[in-house]
Amino acid sequence: MIHHIVMWRFKEATENGARKADNLAEAVRLLTGCRELVPGIVGFEVVLGANHPACTADLMLVSQFTDQSALDDYQNHPQHKALKPFMSNAVAHRECMDFETP
Repeated sequence: MIHHIVMWRFKEATENGARKADNLAEAVRLLTGCRELVPGIVGFEVVLGANHPACTADLMLVSQFTDQSALDDYQNHPQHKALKPFMSNAVAHRECMDFETP
């Protein structure tokens, strides 16, 4: 199984004036819409970070795929690719980690 974890820190506002809270809500909507894009998605959870000074991320995706091929299919799916421009505009920082377990 491949675990795919992504964490984002959002900008307070984007160039077009969209506020962080609105961008977070839209990101949750877009990511949640990817939950069943391809066969091989075993788990898919989109979570907002707690409003606490110790938190270094605003949003996290925790997902699991049967294998690397399923993750590749997800990452190359047109619906997933379509959300990238929005995320690039709204996000200040992104971290990603993939790892494999039996």
